[in-house]
This record gives sequence, C-alpha cells and structure tokens, in this order.
Amino acid sequence: MMVAGELALADVKVCVLEKLEATTPYSRALSIHPRTLEMMDLRGLKSELLQIGMPLPTGHFAGLATRLDFAVIDSSSNYSLFIAQSETEKVLEQRAWALGADIRRGIEVLSVTQSADCVEVTASGAGRQMTLTAAYVVGADGAGSMVRKQANIPFNGTDATMTAVQGDVVFKNPPATSVVSSFNEQGMIMIVPVSKGLHRVVFIDPETKTIPKDQPVTLEELRSGMIRMLGEDYGISEPYWMTRFGNATRQAERYREGRLLLAGDAAHIHFPAGGQGMNVGLHEAMNLGWKLAAEVKGWAPEGLLDSYHAERFPVNTALLQNTSVQTLLFGTDFSPATIHLRQMISELLQSPDANYRLASQIAAVDVHYDVREDVSSHQLNGRRLAEIRLHSENGDVFSSYELFREGNYVLLNLSSDESVEEIVRKQQRGRIKNVNAALAEPAKGWDDVHTALVRPDGYIAWAIAGTEIDLYNRIEQGIEQIGKT
Repeated sequence: MMVAGELALADVKVCVLEKLEATTPYSRALSIHPRTLEMMDLRGLKSELLQIGMPLPTGHFAGLATRLDFAVIDSSSNYSLFIAQSETEKVLEQRAWALGADIRRGIEVLSVTQSADCVEVTASGAGRQMTLTAAYVVGADGAGSMVRKQANIPFNGTDATMTAVQGDVVFKNPPATSVVSSFNEQGMIMIVPVSKGLHRVVFIDPETKTIPKDQPVTLEELRSGMIRMLGEDYGISEPYWMTRFGNATRQAERYREGRLLLAGDAAHIHFPAGGQGMNVGLHEAMNLGWKLAAEVKGWAPEGLLDSYHAERFPVNTALLQNTSVQTLLFGTDFSPATIHLRQMISELLQSPDANYRLASQIAAVDVHYDVREDVSSHQLNGRRLAEIRLHSENGDVFSSYELFREGNYVLLNLSSDESVEEIVRKQQRGRIKNVNAALAEPAKGWDDVHTALVRPDGYIAWAIAGTEIDLYNRIEQGIEQIGKT
C-alpha cells in the first residue's frame, strides 16, 4: 500500500492485487518507530496515526531490563507509536485509494512473466482468470514471495532453529503493570496490552521451542508456559489469535531482476526482535516509490532504479545482524550464564552513548546512503532530513516536512539567492520545489549551508556551504545529476 501510494502520488497508474478480501484483524506489528513516523510526517499522515496510536518514549533490545531511550534522538518523532499493524494498513490503503491507486482485493496472483518491454501478470478472482500487463511489478508478497521465486532470485540464509509463541488473549485478572517482562531459566516472556481488554503474550519456552511453526498453538500451551515462567496465568481466557513464529533469517540476493522488484518480507525475513520488520518494509517502499516513478515517467538518470538495491541491501544486512544478536540473547539458552550476560549488557546500556547507539539502530535514524562527492563533501550528504524549522521571506515559520507532501525533490535555498532560482528555472526541473527560506532556529549541521537538495524520501542528496569554491557551478552540477529534463 505504501509503494502504491508513492507511485500514485507521482501520477503513475498503479494497481494493487491483494489476495485478502479485507485487512486482516490480526496484527503482528505493534510499533511505528521514529524514522518511520518522520516518513509519515513527510507525507502528512503522522497526525492521523497519532489519533489512533499511543506514543511510547522507549523501545527495547532483546527485552533487556534497560529500555532504549528514544527521547534523546534528534527528531520531532522521538518516540515509538504503539499501534496495530491493521490500523496502519488501513491508513495507507485509504491514502493510496484517495490518490487514485486501483486496489483489487480477493485477487490471487498466479504467475508473472517479464519480457524486455513489460510484465504479464496472470491472476484469478471472482471465479475468473485474468491477465494484466504492467511496466513493472513490485513483489510485496511476503516470505514465500511468488514474484521472487519466478524471478529466480535466491533467498539466502538459514532456516528456523527455534520457534516462539504468541497469543492475543483476555485476562480475567490483568497484571498490575502495563508491561510484564521476564527472563529466567524457565524461559522468556513479554506481555503488553494490545487494546482495551486484550493483551499480547509472547514467549520462548525451552520445552516447546523446537515445535515447528505450522503446528497450532493452544490456550493450554499459553497457560502452562505462563505458569512456569511467571508463576501465574492472570486468568487467561478467550484467545483472539494465537500463532507460532520462528527465527529463519534470509535475504534476497538482489532486490531487482529486470522489471521485477522486491520489498518487505519478500526481500528479507528475520526474527521479529525490536519490532523492526514492518518499519523497514515501509522504508523500502519510500525508497523505491519515487525511483520507480522516475523510471516510468522517463526522467530517471542511469542507475537510479538500481540504486534501490544498492542502498537498501546493506541496511537490511545490518538489520539481520541486529536481529540475530537479539535472538541469541532472547532464546538460544536459558542458563545462568546467559542470565548474567543479559544483566551485564543491560547495565552497559545505562551508559548514554551505548544506549543511544542501539536506540538509533532500532529507530533507523542512523541510516545514511553513499552519495557522489563531486558536488560537495558536506557532513549532511546522504543523511536523513531531521525536521528543521524555517521561516519564509514574509516571516511565516513552518516545518521543513511540510514541503514534501507532493513527493518532489526540495531545493532549500537558505540564502534566498536569486542566482540559485535562476539555475532552477534554467534547468526547467518542474519536479524540484525551490524554497527560499532561512533557519528559524539553530539546527545541527546546518549552520554553514547555503543550498541543499533533499530527495523525495527525505534524504539529503547534497548540501553546499556558502564558503564553497565555485558555488554556482556546483549547484548547477548537483541539479543536473537528478535526471533528464
């Protein structure tokens, strides 16, 4: 839905084929992390999500006792939003539909066949078979991705070595604290409220962790596990949803094969540690959307679409390393040695520097992309645009994020330099929004910036200091890099 919304925003004709008739009421993901909230803010969706979810100032790493402090992150979204994945999906689907995306539910894709010029998609639904022709196909179709398989893209990694249990249930005698977390020789367990009257129980039980993930979970399994690990079951009853999941860790060898592309779980799977899975999938959608739109519209410079894999693959490699470490701490072993190791790491996380390092990973605010340095080598290049406050030429103060609602490049002309305006007019880049403004308040890294070009996904393509030699030629060169007129 995020990819579709981004393509529709760029006036690209897009169709979503979804097997499910309606949004599933069962929500695996429960958190939108800081960088994802920033991206939602760029598109004007954050306020709507805030009306539904509940902000939380902290996150966790492997369920350790010392929480990760998001409040110290340099962000206007320095918190995690506790919200059911189903609610997030509804917001994104409504946005895609409102922008003109053709969303067809109850349609199962049977095959994709690409040629040099197009992709043919065979699908079935409503008792009939159909064939659609597209310029490109994005496989956002999960771990068992049919698109990935038919593109013959290897899915490298390891199978599950253990499984965890999850259940959304009712407690007749709910716990006194909002969150229950315990790690002992009997196993690891976390309990959080999902909605009014409903709690989520997640645990790794050394007695059951070798059960295959396709074997159904029973209420008795949940109850007995809770009693062993916590000594009580809180009057568990009325299971709403129960499932089992494993720690299989795999990544597609490449995210593009010709006209077929992958995003989300189709591109990588991992143990859901730290609540990162849905978030990184949305980051990929944001990265891919504007690049694919540029390719379809015919203005993309050579290599732009390939940069989707080049930028996201190493980010997700680091993600898989992160979740693998958490898996080791979560449930590989429940011996006294592991308990002491967890205590030791938890104590280390009381150090602000160590805490920030892991918090920024989970929040994904540490992501930056390699950029060409022939325009400038500024410290902001390739980094995310943290929200800055600007004031216009008439004195109005506004957020930099307001400039990205239409999904364009934004050129921040912080000196209101008429020569820069002339360069933009000369280049006839209608997809660049030229903004004459100045900093309304100090912002880290921006003190010397004369002009900066920010990508549609909120990452800084380049920033140029006012003291730069050959300033205007560098700006012109930087604008030329973004593609054809």
